[in-house]
Amino acid sequence: MEPTGQESQGAAGPREEGEETRLGEAPEPEPRSSDAQSPALAPGTQPVGPGGGEAAGPAGAGRGRGRGERDGAEGTGEQRESDSGTDLGQRPEDQAGEPGGRQPGPSREHPRERLQERAEGAEQVEGKPPPEEKPDWPEETKESESSRDKKDSPAGRDAEQLRRRPTFRFSTCRKSFPQLLWSDRWGHSPSLFNQLAKMGDPNVLEMVQHEERRSSRDTDYAFETNELSLGSRETSLLISEETLFKKDKHSKDSVFFRDGIRQIDFVLSYVDDIKKEGDLKSERRKEFEHNLRKTGLELEIEDKTNSEDGKTYFVKIHAPWEVLATYAEVLGIKMPIKESDIPRPDKVPFSYMLGPLKLPRNVKHPHPEYFTAQFTRHRQELFLIDDKSSFFPSSSRNRIVYYILSRCPFGIEEGKKRFGIERLLTSHTYSSAYPLHDGQYWKPSEPSHPVNERYMLCQNWARFSYFYKEQPLDLIRNYYGEKIGIYFVFLGFYTEMLLFAAIVGLACFIYGLLSVHSSTRSTEICDPEIGGQIIMCPLCDLVCEFWRLNSTCLASKVSHLFDNESTVFFAIFMGIWVTLFLEFWKQRQARLEYEWDLVDFEEEQQQLQLRPEFEAMCKHRKMNPVTKELEPYMPLYRRIPWYFLSGATVTLWMALVLASMVSVIVYRLAVFATFASFVESEASLKHVKSILTPQITTSLTGSCLNFIVILILNFFYEKISAWITKMEIPRTYQEYESSLTLKMFLFQFVNFYSSCFYVAFFKGKFVGYPGKYTYLFNVWRSEECDPGGCLIELTTQLTIIMTGKQIFGNIKEAIYPFILNWWRRRKARTNSEKLYSRWEQDHDLESFGSLGLFYEYLETVIQFGFVTLFVASFPLAPLLALLNNAIEIRVDAWKLTTQYRRPVAAKAHSIGVWQDILYGMAVLSVASNAFIVAFTSDIIPRLVYLYAYSTNTSDPLKGYVNNSLSVFLVADLPNHTAPSEKRDFTTCRYRDYRYPPEDDQKYSHNMQYWHVLAAKMTFIIVMEHIVFLVKFLLAWMIPDVPKDVVERIKREKLMTVKIIHDFELNKLKENLQMDSSEFAKEVMIQENKVQLAKSTI
Repeated sequence: MEPTGQESQGAAGPREEGEETRLGEAPEPEPRSSDAQSPALAPGTQPVGPGGGEAAGPAGAGRGRGRGERDGAEGTGEQRESDSGTDLGQRPEDQAGEPGGRQPGPSREHPRERLQERAEGAEQVEGKPPPEEKPDWPEETKESESSRDKKDSPAGRDAEQLRRRPTFRFSTCRKSFPQLLWSDRWGHSPSLFNQLAKMGDPNVLEMVQHEERRSSRDTDYAFETNELSLGSRETSLLISEETLFKKDKHSKDSVFFRDGIRQIDFVLSYVDDIKKEGDLKSERRKEFEHNLRKTGLELEIEDKTNSEDGKTYFVKIHAPWEVLATYAEVLGIKMPIKESDIPRPDKVPFSYMLGPLKLPRNVKHPHPEYFTAQFTRHRQELFLIDDKSSFFPSSSRNRIVYYILSRCPFGIEEGKKRFGIERLLTSHTYSSAYPLHDGQYWKPSEPSHPVNERYMLCQNWARFSYFYKEQPLDLIRNYYGEKIGIYFVFLGFYTEMLLFAAIVGLACFIYGLLSVHSSTRSTEICDPEIGGQIIMCPLCDLVCEFWRLNSTCLASKVSHLFDNESTVFFAIFMGIWVTLFLEFWKQRQARLEYEWDLVDFEEEQQQLQLRPEFEAMCKHRKMNPVTKELEPYMPLYRRIPWYFLSGATVTLWMALVLASMVSVIVYRLAVFATFASFVESEASLKHVKSILTPQITTSLTGSCLNFIVILILNFFYEKISAWITKMEIPRTYQEYESSLTLKMFLFQFVNFYSSCFYVAFFKGKFVGYPGKYTYLFNVWRSEECDPGGCLIELTTQLTIIMTGKQIFGNIKEAIYPFILNWWRRRKARTNSEKLYSRWEQDHDLESFGSLGLFYEYLETVIQFGFVTLFVASFPLAPLLALLNNAIEIRVDAWKLTTQYRRPVAAKAHSIGVWQDILYGMAVLSVASNAFIVAFTSDIIPRLVYLYAYSTNTSDPLKGYVNNSLSVFLVADLPNHTAPSEKRDFTTCRYRDYRYPPEDDQKYSHNMQYWHVLAAKMTFIIVMEHIVFLVKFLLAWMIPDVPKDVVERIKREKLMTVKIIHDFELNKLKENLQMDSSEFAKEVMIQENKVQLAKSTI
């Protein structure tokens, strides 16, 4: 950062001898008698200079204290070089000069002299205009001949002097009453101007200023500003005659123009294109920047000779007060009008125990609370404007500038109007567009500089050692905007709620760990006298041999860790937990809407978020029934073909996912037979066989292969879905994100969860029985589950995919941008003598992108699905998610703060369509966990045996393993399935409930099978009804908006209305008092005449 006032002299260049002023300053006018009487000359203010520019006051005058505003923002004034900005750089397209511009010659003035004359001309504003200039008074404000006579009196001269006072940069005087009635006199103008601003009309600011000049009786003199405009040829002279960068005088962390006053709000960059499209891109840039200047933005261009790589031009953009005020009204930005008298919520009970988790108060709440109202140009006195240069926070400034950039036209091509920075970035006319970070993230700003919020975030948020602390949410919102802020609020709240689920899940796992040795099922399987004597049928045809049940001893013990009596309890608990999470999140979101002034944002969202691409493609207009304004409209018949293409594409890719899943199943079947025969033939692998059984081996390798296929399909589908969504031409950004979210989530849902659904609900369910197995494609025999059930395989599948995705995601998010940035900086640093400026440092960072936040939400929601949909099979899933999220928050914070360019601030009042997706997954999770417990777990068959078939009163589950296995006669095996080596076994066992071979209904399902099936269905119905009943009761009992928040919202609305009412009433009284004094004089004159007439009579 650079100092202001005298301290920034070095930044603006060395001061020459005899130089009266420097850039951004105006000389002190001589004191006059009228100045002492004028109430407009507030301390720290200076009159307007020629050309409509505004001179800077002393350094440090007035710091803005608005909500969300940076404390101590640098820059105490703004100097507009001209109404078209100033180009301080030399570009190839500008070397030929502009049409109509002055040709170079010996008589041309030096730009420094003309700037000095401009500063010296500020003295002329105090007196009358020069004789040769005629004041540009509107017709309705011209004086009548009768009123001119009143000026001869002292009071008339004082009133005239007061009326003709200039406009001040930091003026605290109130505007005249006719200006407050601006909307009454020209009622259609505000909505018209706002509509033009939304359509990207570059002349809207000029129209607004002209209308304000007409509406104000305190009209200032209109000065010609075109004479001071620096053309491209004069810019070339500045480059050739002055050193643009003086390394010893210019700070590399400066976020200001060279005058050290005007803050850089946005940066564009580009490189010369020598291809045949180079001239077209050059014309686009020239027209685009010309239209940006017409909107009121000020530009400063850095030549490529000053860039680190020697190839990149940088266009620095500054939004002056007039632009910010105009578009803040268009965007409905709320600003502070009075400090709030509502105290913050009281401390929660036992808050002293949470002391180590808390942040310092000045970090958690960097600014006080304020009552706010939507900003309007015609009520500026209502707002707490201490310093116009820092009144709007940097997040609002870059949001306004990006709004202009996204709607600014750059020409007509192929008969269509082309506009928007996104099109220029897509066509590589510009290489990047980004707002600047506050400063370096590893060091604070100097005492005289604005507060470096980036450094504060890095120290209090982006440190991995702070994983246990709360987040500085207000600071995140102030710096990155509400849309990114609400994501971190959601991620933090979700992580906090996971803590309770993780504790309960860990307790269930510990219970399984402690009870594994007392498990009757595991004991019988591992017992050589029981499990060692049970001969199981081959698991595949021909190559697989008969095997003994005790070979799965280890698998049965591991399965008991997750498949025990606590499984049912945990499944019911998670159904209730997900309801509490969503209901409490609604409350947290409502509280956040109040704290961040987003209560009425939904209405603004529908009106202000039209996509420029939609407006460009629309040829029809339709009356909005709410606003009664014409808005772009696209008939349905133009969208239907793209909707069909979109649906067909999503269906095709989902079918491709299912096909890949079938391929993985085929792989598992083929590998199972191969691995089984290989282990049987190799004597050296006999010891490994007890640990790596064919079932476990194929499950592990199949899960890893499935995970790799998932990542590959995701990579290609992301590109296709984004392209299709753009072709649908959604109307608003909200519609665009909703459409893309639906496509991406449907695909990700099928991609990540299809294999888990297969293992949970299909594997081993339609196998058949020995002698009559079912075959996939009549080639591969269907997979069977372990004798203890498929739950352990589901746990394995879930663990590999969930942990693999989280590890891969964190590596991709952290290491990938770090390596790219390191390589980019390494290539860029070719000349260490050049200044590595603030905009170049940010240019070499990775771009966050418009969909960066979308993928963060998608990753979190997919993890939410793993935690809720299949949590009955893996109680440790919430614990893994908790550990991952504690790291994820700091990884996201670190990459946003250090490795990515600053994203453009955007508003959002909720997590959008993701909330509906979470509700849908919550309902589905109840059904999926009920089915997992019933059909995948072994708990229901054990309970049926315990209460209906057990005859042992001392150990009711004794004999369960033998009861759950049916008998098959080996002689009944067909020749194409029987093992090649003959054995002496006459019977083998398989997992099912069927009649034995000696029964009349041999191999048919026995009565116990139907009892178990009925118990499973009963459990599903009972569990679902209990959980859904509790869910509905909790949703009914927990209000969406907390009572204290409702009261605070009502209080703030009441106070806001009262403040605005009092403001308007005071202005009305002032105007009426002025009129009543004149009326009283007339009444007195008439009464005197009447008295004189009576005395005469």
